[in-house]
Amino acid sequence: MLHGTSTGESHNEMNKRRKTRVFACVLLVFGCVARRTSAQEKEIATPRQVFDGAMAPDLEVRTFSRSEELFPMRAVERGAKARELPKGKTALKNVQFEAGGKKYDLFDYLALNRVAGLLILKNGEIVLEDYELGIKPETHWPSYSMAKSATSTLIGAALQDGSIASLDDPVAKYVPALKGGGYEGVSVRNVIQMASGVKWDETYTDPKSDRRKLLEIQLQQKPGTVLSFMSALPKVGAPGTIWNYNTGETFIAGAVLEGATHKSLAKYLAEKIWAPWGMESQAKWQLESPNGMGWGGGGLAATLRDFGRIGLLVQADGVIDGKRIVPPGWFDEAGSGKEIGGKRVDYGYLWWAFPKGDPVHDGAFEARGIFGQHMYINRKEKVVIVVLSARPKPTGSTVVDDPAFFGAVVKALR
Repeated sequence: MLHGTSTGESHNEMNKRRKTRVFACVLLVFGCVARRTSAQEKEIATPRQVFDGAMAPDLEVRTFSRSEELFPMRAVERGAKARELPKGKTALKNVQFEAGGKKYDLFDYLALNRVAGLLILKNGEIVLEDYELGIKPETHWPSYSMAKSATSTLIGAALQDGSIASLDDPVAKYVPALKGGGYEGVSVRNVIQMASGVKWDETYTDPKSDRRKLLEIQLQQKPGTVLSFMSALPKVGAPGTIWNYNTGETFIAGAVLEGATHKSLAKYLAEKIWAPWGMESQAKWQLESPNGMGWGGGGLAATLRDFGRIGLLVQADGVIDGKRIVPPGWFDEAGSGKEIGGKRVDYGYLWWAFPKGDPVHDGAFEARGIFGQHMYINRKEKVVIVVLSARPKPTGSTVVDDPAFFGAVVKALR
């Protein structure tokens, strides 16, 4: 039994000392937890994790919010003045619709499809703007394959300014490195229709697919490696006879643009669209390697509102302050389905068309990216819908059908 210390320490003093030690231990534990939490908040996924769809929800949102850290990027500079996006007099509060035999509403769509940002424009005015999952208006979100449609629009711009003489020119005319390989005899039109006849497997989650082999080449970050890889691919059919979705093919579309214009994709996008159309924020576009070629098939990171402004440029038929930047009728052609090899394909020039049958989508088309990125454009109804999402897997994890939601919005805004 202890009644004190050799120095005559009282029970109160001993208790105070014990409490101090306990408090110090608690602070130490909380400090360790805080440090671990801080480290977790800084963590983002690797590109391989992204393609595998092996990300917990918080990690996925952090990664997408900081996608510019995954690969080298080049800035797309904005102009001196931003184009206003006025708010509509009447806001869209909710929509109800059916999809797959089930009833849903706006809030189901946001929650079940893990929507991070939703912007709906009618007649150029905002009728709904919503941010979820912790993202903000200034967050730069990756577009993934929505960037292909931006590349398509720049192809139109290069036609208009004469940098590309014809869509029927061979791609090797603008990218000499492709001579003698799988893309010999393939035209610019073939490439932007994904109808080169070159063999390709786009499966994102299969490490043995061509798309995953391309990812491994991306990770090397060595200039010229992507074109070498693409040129070495075998042909399985004549150009223009087989449709096959191929992201590598759109790197070639970007290479055609850089070869034709003698400018980087980011600079050409800034000069033709980003600055003159009045984008609000600087964007960033992924590169093959540090200071290397632009990635025409993806990697364009921008804000929700600026993606919406791209949609409005399409609605304006590519005319900026009275100046046409694409040929007349370009978007009619680029956004409509084509017949390839005797079969109709709901794909135009790097834009997705909608199947015939549903009148609400008559003439509508969209840019589409993995993990649930959409830019829906219905020019007849003057509606633009941009959806930025963090769905669990690159493809196949959508719960609520996106076109059903888009159709419900169009009808509600009539």
